[in-house]
Amino acid sequence: MPGVTDRTTDIQRVHDAHAVLLAHLDAMTGTDGADPSAPSLLPGWTRGHLLTHIAGNARSFIRQLEGAESGVPAERYPGGDAFRDDEIARGADRSWDELVADVRTSAEELDAALDRNLRWDVPGINTDGSELPTHEVPFRRVRETVVHHADLGDPGYTGEQWPAEYVREELRRQEMTWNARRPMGTTGLPEAALKAPPVLRLQWLLGRAEIDDLGPAGVF
Repeated sequence: MPGVTDRTTDIQRVHDAHAVLLAHLDAMTGTDGADPSAPSLLPGWTRGHLLTHIAGNARSFIRQLEGAESGVPAERYPGGDAFRDDEIARGADRSWDELVADVRTSAEELDAALDRNLRWDVPGINTDGSELPTHEVPFRRVRETVVHHADLGDPGYTGEQWPAEYVREELRRQEMTWNARRPMGTTGLPEAALKAPPVLRLQWLLGRAEIDDLGPAGVF
């Protein structure tokens, strides 16, 4: 579990990721890219779906933090996947300005909740019933923010701009997951992946890029 200093740093990284996303969305406003119906890089999702999900994800972490403060584990999405999916479907067709306002408000509320939170020992509950340790919330939110920011598919922000500290930590985590899913004695990424630049290697592990001669990583 991170110490106080590490947690403060992790929370600041959430604030920074939010600031970069919101600045980009503001810069997109009024351009051709500010089209909620435009496809994102995620199959079947428009930019409206993606922005609605980013906002809903922030609210899910706020629920978890509120539960932690009360001492009672809270469902991140009350009602499970059906709640999450319905929220995304209902919100996707809003105007660009409404979508950006939702992302901004939810991000600001999560920033404030993280800054004031004092209970990190009470987990949240994922849609599959598993527990998510609350000390994981800052990293998970950075992941959701920077990865889905690039998933918008706008050239103003790509995976090449993911923060270096995020790339290092996520690579460590995803490589551990890769190894855990391999048969005994066959751990270690393929040579082609190891030769790839770190950001490309991570994008491949997250299903966001291809590497020559390799199929999908099948990790994320």
